Amino acid sequence: MNERSVVHDTFVLERTYNTTPSRVFSAWSDPEVKATWFPKADTFDFTVGGREINRGGPPGGEIYTYEALFQEITADERIVYTYSMDQGDARISVSVVSVQFKAVENGTHLIYTEHGAFLDGYDTPAVRERGTKANLDKLGEALSQEA
Repeated sequence: MNERSVVHDTFVLERTYNTTPSRVFSAWSDPEVKATWFPKADTFDFTVGGREINRGGPPGGEIYTYEALFQEITADERIVYTYSMDQGDARISVSVVSVQFKAVENGTHLIYTEHGAFLDGYDTPAVRERGTKANLDKLGEALSQEA
């Protein structure tokens, strides 16, 4: 077991997508569309108090579990959720996330803000930020393929 520790960090990622806030919001709220850019959910209840859960990992490796709880949803404007990440039986992080969708001249400006508590050295803010950037880039690719 790693030494017990908590590292707190916040990161903000911004992207502009060439489509409407409604389409970008739908890419987060529709489980089939979301599965084109984010790991497919085993459970997906996109309501306040609802959960999104997915499990997976490399072949023969540890199973990672992502479990989100939707705290606030305003269609086409924002989503606020909390989530935990587990590696096997170990809790590796707990985060609060807000995703804002703002109409701009060229489409939608997305602002993703994550406040994380990274536990016991299993995960780091830099690794999480890098993974989130990759997912937001995949989101952009998925949205451009819909156009």
